[in-house]
Amino acid sequence: MLMIEFVAVVCMLVQSVSAQADTLGLSNGYISFSTSDFNVKLVKNSQTLASISPKANPAFDFSPFDVLSKRAANGNYHLGDIALRYRIANNQAWTDINSATARKPVLPLTKSGFVAASNLSPTISKSPLNITRQWGTDGRDVTLSFTLQNTDTSTIEIGALGFPTEFNSIFTDRTAEDTQSKCSLTDPNIGLAGGYLRVTPLEGAGASLVVTPLGGTVFEGWRFLPENTNTPLAYQSQVFEGFYSWEVHTRAYAEREWKATTPWNPPTSKTLAAGKSVTYGLRFSLAPDVRSIEDTIKRTNTPLAIGVPGYIVHRDSTAQLHLFHNSTVSSIASNPVGAFKFDPINQGYTLTPSSSAWGRVRVDISYQNGATQSVSYFITKSGPQQLADLGNFLCTAQYYTDTSDPFHRAPSIITYDRSVNNIVLQDHRAWIAGLSDEGGAGSWLAAAMKQAAQPNAAEVSKLENFIHQTVLGTLQPPNSSAVRKSVFFYQPDATTFKYSSTIDWSGWPSWNIANAFATDRAYDYVHVSAAYWALYRVARFYPKIVSQASWEWYLAQSYNTVMFAMGNNAQGQPNAGYSELGLMGETVWGYLLEDLKSESLTSQANLLEARMKQRAQAWSTQTVPYGSEMAWDSTGQEGVYYWTNYFGLTDAADKTIDSVLGYMPTVSHWGWNGNARRYWDFLYGGKLERIERQIHHYGSGLNSLPLLEHFQQTPSDIYALRVGYGGNSGPMSNIDQEGFAAAAFHSWPDTLAWDAYSGDFGPNFLGHVLGAGTYVVNDAELSLLAFGGSVTSNADVVTVVPNDSVRRKVYLAMFGTQILVEAGNIDVVTYSEKSGNISVKVVSKIASVANMGTATSTILKVKKMAQVGSLRTPVITSQGVVSQRGGWLIDLSSGTATINIAFQ
Repeated sequence: MLMIEFVAVVCMLVQSVSAQADTLGLSNGYISFSTSDFNVKLVKNSQTLASISPKANPAFDFSPFDVLSKRAANGNYHLGDIALRYRIANNQAWTDINSATARKPVLPLTKSGFVAASNLSPTISKSPLNITRQWGTDGRDVTLSFTLQNTDTSTIEIGALGFPTEFNSIFTDRTAEDTQSKCSLTDPNIGLAGGYLRVTPLEGAGASLVVTPLGGTVFEGWRFLPENTNTPLAYQSQVFEGFYSWEVHTRAYAEREWKATTPWNPPTSKTLAAGKSVTYGLRFSLAPDVRSIEDTIKRTNTPLAIGVPGYIVHRDSTAQLHLFHNSTVSSIASNPVGAFKFDPINQGYTLTPSSSAWGRVRVDISYQNGATQSVSYFITKSGPQQLADLGNFLCTAQYYTDTSDPFHRAPSIITYDRSVNNIVLQDHRAWIAGLSDEGGAGSWLAAAMKQAAQPNAAEVSKLENFIHQTVLGTLQPPNSSAVRKSVFFYQPDATTFKYSSTIDWSGWPSWNIANAFATDRAYDYVHVSAAYWALYRVARFYPKIVSQASWEWYLAQSYNTVMFAMGNNAQGQPNAGYSELGLMGETVWGYLLEDLKSESLTSQANLLEARMKQRAQAWSTQTVPYGSEMAWDSTGQEGVYYWTNYFGLTDAADKTIDSVLGYMPTVSHWGWNGNARRYWDFLYGGKLERIERQIHHYGSGLNSLPLLEHFQQTPSDIYALRVGYGGNSGPMSNIDQEGFAAAAFHSWPDTLAWDAYSGDFGPNFLGHVLGAGTYVVNDAELSLLAFGGSVTSNADVVTVVPNDSVRRKVYLAMFGTQILVEAGNIDVVTYSEKSGNISVKVVSKIASVANMGTATSTILKVKKMAQVGSLRTPVITSQGVVSQRGGWLIDLSSGTATINIAFQ
């Protein structure tokens, strides 16, 4: 759920706040130095970082130098600050010291081998720790280090030590063009000695900054830095997420603020004897582009882990962990113990989950040089079982049947609160209980997409009840293709509903009837059209389990809903706002268009295609065509990519891939790998409402779609595959062991838990279903790989067994060819790269899933996505296969069919 009203209120508030006093000392100037890669400025008085720019592109700054004057007050953190907790031996209480709290000019020091050094005693409250800071360079990279000396006569325990980070992710008061060209985003890999930060330009092109540990420093935790939010830059808001601290030791936090959670890494502290000292530090390196970040990490001799297919692993599959370091592994283990079995392979290990493992798993790797690296995994049930559990939970626990409901929400699949194990019938955000917008439509949208992927007769029946008794006439007004923003509202004089007195109904989200019943939000139309489309697919291929309408009716309803959203009213005004923007989930409209063509509905297909072309052509002329309800967003790129790519607008499509890679990383951590940047939607779809980096919110699933499509058209771009597959896997982690799916995971270390609300999981799952598949590729460094399946070779024959959740798509990068079925499932694919022969075994259902619908036929499609080698056009060589609906009709009445493919 995205709401412009919130941003407008924040901006009006902060514009009235005057700048605070400059305690940073900007008026006294800067210390400047350069390396072969960087131009650097330090604030002279504080010796904190003011600017770090690539020497090859000095106009770009990773630091927010252009707004530094608005961040010069006490309490504003900067790179070069330090925050720690210590206690004297035998004292249980921790003492906090922080260089940002009450600034005074530091004492400059002259130290051989460093470009700047200082003693921090003037700006740190009296303590027994003497702290000096050093900035250095090896001629190319920049280093920052702190030396802490115990001046007390007693032993000191350092229970927390962190390096605040500050990079230019401040969007406040910037145009979309300035935001895209000037800002960058930071993503952590919280991996101890293998930890690092990626700082990538928002536009995804150009050099990236890489921050790695110096010496024996580790990356143990990632802590949000609280600052005053009532400032001109609106700290901790939609336009300014806020900054984080690289934590080296976290025991003091684990004993207090984080005591209710299990941190990513075991909390540690450092004991410092009287008179002794210890040094910690960071290294700043430049990567030529985002795809070179890992090579840059290797150059610094930081341990690097690359997981295939990623770090979310199904229990019925294996994973590969490839390790790169200049020291030999001395041990590898999982926590919980036994969660993985490790078998050595070339430069790494095969990881096999135990049959009982589920949830978060940490893999600890120790090296002979003393370094310890951690890699964070998440183990789930098998992909198909995850879907089966999800469908069951949605259609039982979340199925609302009280037909006396005054808002006419029954029957429906409605929002759920896992913390109380009950449905949500009222919330101050009307849409959450109102079956619309992302936060209210999420559950029934997920149920619909589950049926498209894995139909179940009982669940389909309930979904049809929802469509025919609640969508028609309630969510969509009677005899209309419009879609309301909510069917729940707050207007006590208009209903007998008993509103809770414990809820604050005074805010703008508590819509009255007029606001709730408005039909002017184009985003809402995607969800409804997707539900109709899903039931079209079920009715077309599984007609015996659909009873309330024909496939023709569902297809027409989907089309009509889209065209209403894209149309104008009698006055010539748009029926729905935001219709010219890229909309969450609108890739499904591409599927709808192809189905209209396949069903020979030429007139409808032409009209839909023409409207989409109009939008795509407009986007191709815009510098930043990714507008939304927010000042900056990661939602428009999916739709913009689909249609600009569809219509061959290559420059716009390529620019969009760059944009996605600017906010979607790959790191060796299940939570951040493929996790598209989102940090405000807990306000609109979560139970715990706060600005906070979300893990695997719907940006993950949706933004995986352009990356996976791009990879199939450019199979040499394995980096895009790794990021895209990570995002596509993300929604599988949201589903718990009983099938409840949470909106997103709370990343702050005081919580580290899934949100209690189902919220807006639906768009995330839509992205997962449309992108799910098995992607097979030969990597020059890692050899033959399968993302979403297993791959084995026997002489010249390669066997691929899909183990993704849907099992209807296999992409063979060595042929640039995609094989998919629209019903049933792909069981096995074999191929010979030498001959170009491919064999596909299709089955009528996944045998391991009870009560899954059985397809008696399917359409097989073979698409040449990219020209690789000399092989040209794929053709079906099996006898008796009939061309139909854009593919080949495959008879599955016997339960299986084997189809042979060759290239002409």
